[in-house]
Amino acid sequence: MPYLTYEEFNELSSRDIENSEFSSLLKKASAILNNVTNYFYVSNKIEQDNAWRVQQFKQALCAQIEYFHVLGATTFEEINNAPQTFSAGRTSVSNSSRYNPNGSNESKPLVAEDVYIHLSGTGLLYTGVAVW
Repeated sequence: MPYLTYEEFNELSSRDIENSEFSSLLKKASAILNNVTNYFYVSNKIEQDNAWRVQQFKQALCAQIEYFHVLGATTFEEINNAPQTFSAGRTSVSNSSRYNPNGSNESKPLVAEDVYIHLSGTGLLYTGVAVW
């Protein structure tokens, strides 16, 4: 069962995304959020959780879908695969270097920063080790 319906997405989001695009982005966005939340809703029923935390999770999922929509990509490689230069006739466009002055590679993250805004304070970002 998906974490979010198209109707819920339209209520929570200000972006106009078609149902078919939403459906294609939902699966990857859900996988990203499962990873960020240490698969909390894989082992816990979302229907039985605190309503506020579920709402924050759904807003984070919307943010991730919007991020993919804006970038037009869903993988790390696609997001960061931009040509250095592009020419069309006499016009040439050069992207800034993807390297910091110290030589480390700059790249866009796979997870939208807004995801962390929504999940902060929910306990879903806990990364400690469980004691059984």
